[in-house]
Amino acid sequence: FIYSVFQYKKCLNKAFSFKDTVKTYLGCLNVSHNLMKLIVLRFSFDTFWGISSYEKHIFVILDFRNKSNTHSMKKAIATTKAPGAIGPYSQAIETNGMLFISGQIPIDPATGVMPEGITAQAEQCMKNLEAILHEAGYTFENVVKSTCLLADMSYFADMNAVYGRCFKSEPPARAAFAVKELPKKALVEIEMIAAK
Repeated sequence: FIYSVFQYKKCLNKAFSFKDTVKTYLGCLNVSHNLMKLIVLRFSFDTFWGISSYEKHIFVILDFRNKSNTHSMKKAIATTKAPGAIGPYSQAIETNGMLFISGQIPIDPATGVMPEGITAQAEQCMKNLEAILHEAGYTFENVVKSTCLLADMSYFADMNAVYGRCFKSEPPARAAFAVKELPKKALVEIEMIAAK
């Protein structure tokens, strides 16, 4: 968007350097440098808006804040197709074109019941993760990193077989390890990071 057209004579005098002019103008707008891309078009006119004998600087500011804020602001993602948060956390957070999904344990959101066995539990974890991904407009193809937590490393092969079905090509980076205990005595918990 064209943020503003600035008339040099009304605010500054010719003694100001070009750098100081830019800094002063941005200061007047109270614009964060991190949220703004600036294109400066400098023109010289003999007459501009009926005022002569002054060099005029037109600053065309392309304000990408609307777009940038969409990506830089933290947005909580929530869906009833995955278990609701049971503590002070969100199912997922989207920021800067990335989605950070909280660890999902294998609770069926429709029944609140956890299935028996590592294969069924791994499948439910992946269903929950997929539901959150879809709610935010992502798919498994967007996943760039995952972490798999297991109640015991003996479950790794069965979990891995289920996990692998969700990534046909270019699977994400991953860490997998056993922990002492998982919430609600789950056998597996998986978290993911996705990017667009």
